[in-house]
Amino acid sequence: MSNLTQKLVNLKLRKNRIRSKVSGTAERPRLSVSISNKHVSAQIIDDVKQVTLAASTTVGTKQTGSITEQAIFIGTDIAKKAKKAKINSVVFDRNGRLYAGRLSAFAEAARKEGLGF
Repeated sequence: MSNLTQKLVNLKLRKNRIRSKVSGTAERPRLSVSISNKHVSAQIIDDVKQVTLAASTTVGTKQTGSITEQAIFIGTDIAKKAKKAKINSVVFDRNGRLYAGRLSAFAEAARKEGLGF
């Protein structure tokens, strides 16, 4: 098995382990974050009703800068949309990624805007 294949297998195992414990409800929906090499996306999801309550992404926008700067932008944007939808606290779903770097910058930006998790 190549190194890349092993990394992807490990990521999938971490993601499944996290998702088995993290679930969004109406009181505390799930904040799911996806960070790729080019874009950052975030969704606030109610898993009971299977509905996306708010979403924000850099796809289709003219947002420039590094991925970390884009993650900060999306973090503040999703927190503002959550406030508009009257959501104060969420359960953080990091999708198997380690809580460092870009993901940490996203989370700190969302917390600064008043989103609790």
